[in-house]
Amino acid sequence: MNQTKQARITYRKSKTASKRLERMISDIIFKHVKDLVFIMKVEHDKQFRYLFANENGLLHAGMSTRDIGKTIEEVLPSCLANRLQKQYLKAAKTGKEVVFQDEVRLENDQQVLGETLLTPIKEVNGDVQYIVAVTRDITENFKEKHRLIESEQRYRSLVDHNLDAVFSIDLKGKILDVNPAAQMLTGYTVKQLKSKKIFSLICETDLQSFNEVLSETKVGNAKESLDCRFMHRQGQYLTVHLKTIPILIHSEITGMYVIIRDLTEQAESTELIKYMAFHDQLTGLRNRRALLDHLDDLVKRKQRSSYEFALLFLDIDRFKYLNDTLGHLVGDQILKQVAERLIDIQKEKCTVYRQGGDEFIIVLEDTDRQGAGEFAQKVLSRFNESFYFNSQEYYITPSIGISLFPNDGKDSETLIKSADEALYSVKEKGKAHYQFYRADMNSTGVNVITLEAHLRKAIERRELELYYQPQVNLITNEISSFEALLRWNNSELGFISPAEFIPLAEDTGLIIPIGNWVIDRACRQIKEWTEKTGKPIRIAVNISPKQFLQLDLVRIIKNAIDLYGIDPSMLEIEITEGAMQDTKETIPILKKLKDLGITISVDDFGTGYSSLSYLKKFPIDVLKIDQSFIRDIKFNGKDAAIITTIIHLGKSLGMEVIAEGVEEQSQVDFLTDAHCEKAQGFFFARPLSAEEAEVKFINKALISQ
Repeated sequence: MNQTKQARITYRKSKTASKRLERMISDIIFKHVKDLVFIMKVEHDKQFRYLFANENGLLHAGMSTRDIGKTIEEVLPSCLANRLQKQYLKAAKTGKEVVFQDEVRLENDQQVLGETLLTPIKEVNGDVQYIVAVTRDITENFKEKHRLIESEQRYRSLVDHNLDAVFSIDLKGKILDVNPAAQMLTGYTVKQLKSKKIFSLICETDLQSFNEVLSETKVGNAKESLDCRFMHRQGQYLTVHLKTIPILIHSEITGMYVIIRDLTEQAESTELIKYMAFHDQLTGLRNRRALLDHLDDLVKRKQRSSYEFALLFLDIDRFKYLNDTLGHLVGDQILKQVAERLIDIQKEKCTVYRQGGDEFIIVLEDTDRQGAGEFAQKVLSRFNESFYFNSQEYYITPSIGISLFPNDGKDSETLIKSADEALYSVKEKGKAHYQFYRADMNSTGVNVITLEAHLRKAIERRELELYYQPQVNLITNEISSFEALLRWNNSELGFISPAEFIPLAEDTGLIIPIGNWVIDRACRQIKEWTEKTGKPIRIAVNISPKQFLQLDLVRIIKNAIDLYGIDPSMLEIEITEGAMQDTKETIPILKKLKDLGITISVDDFGTGYSSLSYLKKFPIDVLKIDQSFIRDIKFNGKDAAIITTIIHLGKSLGMEVIAEGVEEQSQVDFLTDAHCEKAQGFFFARPLSAEEAEVKFINKALISQ
């Protein structure tokens, strides 16, 4: 009896605990489960009646506890009831779970997306007696999925429509995916590319550099500095620019993108442009620009050795007469035939250039005076044969002037001028032979009256040109200023040295119109370069004492500045110490120039009648150390001390200091250690034409922006 009683007690306790657990579970479902829970009774007439709804279910369905026991049609609006009825019928008929999505509008008019799972509860005979509905808010999941889809579509759009080829590769180089541009670049299909590794498409000689780029990318560094050759399916190599970007997933690099731009057409265009820039269009010979570059290289190379080289300046005798009488068409054909004969003579270490017009220059390397003479005689003998055009026979002779490096000049300009003067001597003495340059030759100095006549027409004939020597910042190596230097290439006399025509211009008063032309041209160049680079470019022009004291100098400068709309501070006026001696005349002019905002510099500082009072009285911005101090800087302690003093003096007065005539690294090192701000000279660059300066410096400034 005691055991039976104890069992009954245990049973009642178990039943009570079970009911308590059921109530707890019911309470959890009713109050704490965020999902919407409904239990529906399936009636024989296919009506669905609410038996249970948890608190969230009642709230979101707009129901109350009084609605329990009612059918769907009795509780919900007809449109919603009809939609739900169809889903419940499907679950009741099939006896299988049904999942569907629907939008629910909350009391605050917020739209949420719900996903509902209908679970049928069957009797023993298989009939569905109940349906449990659980609705979950999937709004954020849906939004996130939608965001992922949009992101994927944006990515695909970006990649697929990219004009550059995009390869997705794993860490071992296997190609995983490509865009249409990659197919066009390689000629392979997507399937073919996915069976390859990226290395098989890179030129073998570029593989080491490519592997170095990949190694950098694998540790998270994007690279875009590799130009290499890429193989097309048909076997030809394309010139491409390659960039790699690591693919990071959960902060781990799983692969990388290889982005490739086809530079083949650009490279071909660049080569064509380069060819056109350095070759004469009529004859195909190298032009003056190529000549100057070649001479500069030779001068730098030969200065470190004892070898000589020769420059032969050749022009065609009486060519102007031929051109005028026979016409330019015949003249051009004759020039082409002359070029062909000179090319026939051309050999290793011998290069032919067309200087312009009927002038040709031959650079003969590693030769002495005897070798240059023998070669000149060979050239002359090559012209013993007649020329033909349209079945007409012509006899043409050349005259040749020869200069030797380093005896006749240590820079390209001097060598050309010396050979030209030797040529002038040949012309005076009967033509059709050759002569070497001699120090007593001075073709332009023979007749000053003739030279003056030519100089008066130089501007009108557009024979004057400004050359530009860059001023290099010794700290940053940047170039933001140039000195403009005047050059004269006369159509008959050739290049005239500034040392010859500037004094003549001073004596004759021609320096005034020439100086005004220089100011106008410099202002125009400032405007062009500033617009091209997007940053200020300063140009310095020399003003002679006579030009400086002209009454309307300030007005002329102001008109030029206003005409081109430039920043006045970008025009630098260089005056010599000699121009500052008459302080009564000088101070008012300098102050007017400063009022315009112009930069003022003193050229060749320390070589004239230097006075520290100048620096105090005059509004000076820049001091230029004369090259005579720079030249012997490593041999003369006094020069070094003077330079250091000028630099410290300029800095203490807030002035910019520029060293001129820098030709050696040791000079650069000294000036850098002395904290000199800028320097110019042949070490950095010779004076260049505007076109050459753009190629070497201005265009580089554009690319770097």
